[in-house]
Amino acid sequence: MALKEEKYNRNNVGRNAATRKSVVLIADDDNTSRRILSHFVQKMGYQPIVAVDGEECISGIEEHAPDVILLDINMPKKDGFEVMLHMKAHNIATPVIMITASHDIPHVVKCIKLGAFEYLTKPLSIDRLEIVMRNALSQSALQGEVQLLKKVLKTQSIFHRIVGKSEAVKLAIEQVMQVMETDLNVLILGESGTGKELFAQAIHEGSKRKNGPFVSVNCAAISNNLADSLLFGHVKGSFTGANNDHMGFFEQADNGTIFLDEIGDMNSDIQAKVLRALQERKIRRVGEKSERSVNFRVISATNRDFSLAIKNNQFREDLYYRLEEFTLLIPPLRERREDIPLIAKHFLFEFASSNEIETLQFGPNAFENLAGYQWPGNIRELKNAIQRSAVTRKGNIIETLRAGLLPGSAQREPSDRGIVTHLTEIPQQEERNGNGTTIAYSLEEHERDAIIKAYKASHGNLTRTARLLGIGRATLYRKLDKFGLEYLKTG
Repeated sequence: MALKEEKYNRNNVGRNAATRKSVVLIADDDNTSRRILSHFVQKMGYQPIVAVDGEECISGIEEHAPDVILLDINMPKKDGFEVMLHMKAHNIATPVIMITASHDIPHVVKCIKLGAFEYLTKPLSIDRLEIVMRNALSQSALQGEVQLLKKVLKTQSIFHRIVGKSEAVKLAIEQVMQVMETDLNVLILGESGTGKELFAQAIHEGSKRKNGPFVSVNCAAISNNLADSLLFGHVKGSFTGANNDHMGFFEQADNGTIFLDEIGDMNSDIQAKVLRALQERKIRRVGEKSERSVNFRVISATNRDFSLAIKNNQFREDLYYRLEEFTLLIPPLRERREDIPLIAKHFLFEFASSNEIETLQFGPNAFENLAGYQWPGNIRELKNAIQRSAVTRKGNIIETLRAGLLPGSAQREPSDRGIVTHLTEIPQQEERNGNGTTIAYSLEEHERDAIIKAYKASHGNLTRTARLLGIGRATLYRKLDKFGLEYLKTG
């Protein structure tokens, strides 16, 4: 390639550091052209990267993310047009300056249609090239700012329900950002009450499936005899009581996301059926002969130790590996204590708004008595504590946040409240009857009584019962079975 003999005496003084670090990818199969253009780019204060053919150019784009590309049309392996098509297919918006010896008008038109920033012909004018490159770099910088702004707005929109600024939360959000635009199955691990479903919804809302349905399934509540109908659907008349066609959860999630909450508590017989649905991406309604293809993404969540469950043959290892293509760990509240005031203020505002109460505030020492409290119920327990404190407040200021109803908690509630927050920490007590005889009051009896009292206080609503007890619905279901209270499920 020949450059017009024009002396280049540009003064680089005054250019900012960001401009000097701009990367320019030079793709040309001619060694002389690459050398001259590299020298020119360096004199302008930019960093040159070279490619000798179209395939190397594409690799350079992916590896270096250049700010501008100087692209020759006629190259081996892939020509300039093929490189542009690749960029268009992958939504790469880097400005491209096409360079060629041809003055062919159809070539110019084709370049413009493919989105080229400018079309220059050889021999090149240094003055013209410098002007075009500066304009292209300005556009590149503007595009970068626009992309950054879009990312910030998208992040604010997707994570608006996740409150916190701790490093633990930032790491979890960063991991969500990495995986949400893929179609990988995600397994969310975390203790009960940490907000796993909020993160599952964020992954869905940030994905290409965001316009599709988000179907949440409580796996622990699915009984074995109803699993086929609930998960895969049934046709009218397939069994007694099937008065209409029913679309199962997997079919409801077609072109969207299915969230399998408490997947670790799923019955082993059901696990095999779910595994097949994940492998084949096909389901068959009960009573139907043909299969239906469904397009869904799976996000699952559990608070169980899968390694132990697999070892004890309580969970299928092959299903586990299908679910955990990407693992997301949600930190417990005790590992993000700096977020507690933020979350508390959020819940207080939410409570006041929903109950049409005047503005409520926390006093300056409201959180001091919680320094050693471990928050076994995590964010769910914190929300309960906020609501109790708001209800029992005097005036508009909450001077002390009261957390926990347990002996040994950071703040004990009066014993006549009747309902305990957590079942697992109640010590064995002794009581005396009217004759003075000692009666052992066991942990199990404490738990059973607490569940019954919470159930009555919640007017038979199991979700509210679990919330009052500070446990998940899956744990509540297990406790009902354990204490012979199964009748409350249908009560």
